[in-house]
Amino acid sequence: MNDQLSTLAGLRSALETGAASAEEIAEQTLARISRDNAKLHAFVALDADRALADARHVDALRRLGVRLGPLAGAPIGVKDIIDVAGHPTHAGSLTRADAPAAARDAPVVQRLRAAGAIVIGKTHTVEYAFGGWGTNATVGTPHNPRDMSRARAPGGSSSGSGVAVAAGLCPAALGSDTGGSVRLPASFCGIVGLKTTWGLIDKSGVVPLTPMLDTIGPLTNSVADAAALFGVLAPAQDERRAGWTKRLDAVARGEGSSISGMRIGVIANLGVDLHDETARVSRETRARLQSLGALVTEIKLPQTLRDLAAPCGELLAIDAYRLHGHFAEAEPSRLGAPVRARMLAGRDIPAHRLMAVLDDRAEKKRDFALLFEKFDALLIPTTPSPAPLVADIDETVSPGLLTRFVNYADLAALSLPMGATPDGLPIGMQIVVAGYGEPTALEIGAALEADRGTLRLGAAGR
Repeated sequence: MNDQLSTLAGLRSALETGAASAEEIAEQTLARISRDNAKLHAFVALDADRALADARHVDALRRLGVRLGPLAGAPIGVKDIIDVAGHPTHAGSLTRADAPAAARDAPVVQRLRAAGAIVIGKTHTVEYAFGGWGTNATVGTPHNPRDMSRARAPGGSSSGSGVAVAAGLCPAALGSDTGGSVRLPASFCGIVGLKTTWGLIDKSGVVPLTPMLDTIGPLTNSVADAAALFGVLAPAQDERRAGWTKRLDAVARGEGSSISGMRIGVIANLGVDLHDETARVSRETRARLQSLGALVTEIKLPQTLRDLAAPCGELLAIDAYRLHGHFAEAEPSRLGAPVRARMLAGRDIPAHRLMAVLDDRAEKKRDFALLFEKFDALLIPTTPSPAPLVADIDETVSPGLLTRFVNYADLAALSLPMGATPDGLPIGMQIVVAGYGEPTALEIGAALEADRGTLRLGAAGR
């Protein structure tokens, strides 16, 4: 896929100028996936026949002068926990190997198609979306394209979506985020990932992990593209969206966003040690915000982020066992050992502990509501370090130590690459906002992205 077609904005320009037809774009996308997917392991299934038919339909509408949707002709991957009509939803697990084909598209897929997008295929996931490293012991782990010589964590659980976008197999993909599952692959693979507000985007037709935390969000190569995709996924009739349209459209068009005067809090007590390069990029990002006119203040929370978010892991385990524990209990189990262990951990958490966690969560949500009366956004790294080698991963430890609190407190967040190690491994930074604050996160992200310029990333870097 050439550079122009690696973003939704470039693709729109190619269609409008006649530089490429939707059918040509779909053919190029399918050819690239056919060539590279064996080593990247990003897609589990393609929908080639329908993709080409839908692309020809877009071209026919364009020739007739019909006004096209905002995603017209855009090839988009869909995480394999989301129903796509005519394809089984395997959720990355052999326990669903015999799942029947979905009878209809999930509402989020319907919204993509209504906007003119071409659903190109389904992407790999950690089993039942339960794991942050992106590894899958049973059906395979996608290869992080930033280091093609060694296997590094792609980030999870939306591993295939992150790899597909970072490698240029498609310009955008859908993922889900329950404790960081959009932002972690965005950080490790060097792309943009948006964790959306819980309940804003319809999750019908999506295999659940923890319904009180599950969200759907986009992975893209630019903040503008994240804004464009979010504008399609979020329901326009939601009363909280009053005034959003102009702001999202401005970001999607790449118009400059002034963040002068915005109040940004930098959390000092993370509770984890940062990799030296991550700490450097964090300092540089803070300096960029100040140079752009933001009012940056270092703050210390009553608890470290690691401690604050720890109960989130218990909620994940409890609901995972409630919904899918029968697969973990089976002997022999068809689940991979790491996911099985996480599910079984939820079996023995007593009811009184669950109620204590829910009370704690309500208190933390109130605390953050008060904090966001003082700040427009918070800035923290997405992950404590760049992507580790798969061989070095400790599956008993989550990489989501700095992401889970966002889900736990019902916030929204944008992860974008803001630097890289000397050998080209990307480093992501998170812009965290109050629930329904996505436009603010995208505006700050767009300003930072423009100030940062093009990054020199490994292998798939642009």
